[in-house]
Amino acid sequence: MSNDSPILHPITHDRFLADVQALARAVEAGDWAPDMLVGVGRGGLVPAVYLSHRLNCPMLSIDYSSASADAALADVAARSAAGTQLLIVDDINDSGGTISALRGLLADKGGDMAHLRFAVLLNNRRSGQSVDYWADSVDRDTDKRWFVFPWEELATQQAIVDEALSVPDRLA
Repeated sequence: MSNDSPILHPITHDRFLADVQALARAVEAGDWAPDMLVGVGRGGLVPAVYLSHRLNCPMLSIDYSSASADAALADVAARSAAGTQLLIVDDINDSGGTISALRGLLADKGGDMAHLRFAVLLNNRRSGQSVDYWADSVDRDTDKRWFVFPWEELATQQAIVDEALSVPDRLA
């Protein structure tokens, strides 16, 4: 790889499990408890499944970027409007783009933000969006590593590099 290639940083399975445990403890330590978890496709699905087992909470999944997302987002918004406490889980809060989009889409569909919380494994302290729970944090102004989660390990290294290079602002 050239000097312009991203620094790939694999997250081990053991680290992933420890991070899920840390998220669970953070949720359990507060006075707010989810009735249901919502995994964000694709990076948030695996952490949400593990966290749903750890917290003994049912889980839904959404992918806000697909054509079929409208019905799933409407369902999540309606549940929050009805008072269901929903914990939305993703792998990383990097730029904040995904979380911002989800907040906007759910609000547009009548969701009640008072019943929604966000959790991530890895939080960029300088993100444009805040989250309620995280296992670890980084400062993307100084930390330019590209984090490779265990469920991404089956992808080719070139595919991972290509994905990282598709968002150059996170690497510069």
